[in-house]
Amino acid sequence: MSRICTYKLRRTPVVKKTHVLSLPSAVAITAVAMTVAAVAFTRWFSTNHAVAVSPVASVSSDGSFLPTVPNPAPAPSRTPDGMVWIPGGEFSMGAMDPPATSEAGMHAARDARPIHRVYVDGFWMDKTDVTNEQFAQFVGATGHITVAERKPRAEDFPGAPPENLVAGSVVFSPPDHGVPLSDHFQWWSYVPGANWRHPLGPASSIKRKEKYPVVHIAYEDAVAYTKWAGKRLPTEAEWEFAARGGLTGKPFVWGDEFRPNGKWMANTHQGHFPNIDTGSDGYAGISPVAQFPPNGYGLYDMAGNVWQWVSDWYRPDYYALLASANGIARNPQGPDASSDPDDPGEPKRVMRGGSYLCTDQYCSRYMVGTRGKGEVSTGTNHLGFRCVKPATTAKASPAKQETGDEK
Repeated sequence: MSRICTYKLRRTPVVKKTHVLSLPSAVAITAVAMTVAAVAFTRWFSTNHAVAVSPVASVSSDGSFLPTVPNPAPAPSRTPDGMVWIPGGEFSMGAMDPPATSEAGMHAARDARPIHRVYVDGFWMDKTDVTNEQFAQFVGATGHITVAERKPRAEDFPGAPPENLVAGSVVFSPPDHGVPLSDHFQWWSYVPGANWRHPLGPASSIKRKEKYPVVHIAYEDAVAYTKWAGKRLPTEAEWEFAARGGLTGKPFVWGDEFRPNGKWMANTHQGHFPNIDTGSDGYAGISPVAQFPPNGYGLYDMAGNVWQWVSDWYRPDYYALLASANGIARNPQGPDASSDPDDPGEPKRVMRGGSYLCTDQYCSRYMVGTRGKGEVSTGTNHLGFRCVKPATTAKASPAKQETGDEK
């Protein structure tokens, strides 16, 4: 399946395109609006994978967080450019139950529980998401053509009219009025010609946006970049350890309050979702990287702005599987395959961190323990990535980064 496959179009609007993150055989586009139906934008669920577990108590008796215990070893002597050292160690991974959350609230986070104990080795991590400037250097050196820039193949969409098989990607297209939040087709559109160079469609560009995070990146595009850079994507466990910044069980990467002392700490959505973004945090839409305070490890934008791919396949019961071992999972790599009961047959990887569209009205996954899921062949204009690099002295297991569609 390709990017035009997820969120199958349920109707064919005359002007409105549709949220597409992957679109299988149900490609429905109007001749006028060119709506390649489907939205493969939010596909989030992973699978079971056997992982080494140390036989130690994983959580407190009431299921809450136990203290984070960073590795005491100092960082390796040389710091790679643009990266920071994450010491690794033992921590409680997962999300709090809704009654314990702050005013921002948590929605649809069942797959982020139960809280379970995890250990990860130390590693380097990019301070920021990969930027347009960095991705352009990669494309210039390799000639890489992203998934969004490739014309969908007819064999992937049996029966689809040739004129509907148009290269493009999924773009947030807010309505001019309030709409029911039960229908994401109201604010996502498949836009022919949208890609990392043209984030909002053919008429847009990234000129003077070199320091913005690159978007419209499918999973295989992210993996291709990491290999060129001599790095890899983080595992979900590595990502969460790093995002927590040494804190224990906090709902946000900066602490307990969404806006400590009234200060905006991340690029999120303000106003009425999805039709009004007031930009009260300084940005109506995406922002350049590193515009908000870093977390305790010196990492920027680990909440909000754009989602970030991680290497784990998605499966909603993976945390339960780890917790059932009743110990400490060591360097978990995620399940061996993807499984999403809500959308069988679509391969998905985990995404983390939330985006500039997250809000307590609809999606509060800027909260550090929560998870996202994405169909592997689909990108959007709120999805990017960052890289990690294991230290040569660390005994880290290489994360799995298959680019295929095995399920």
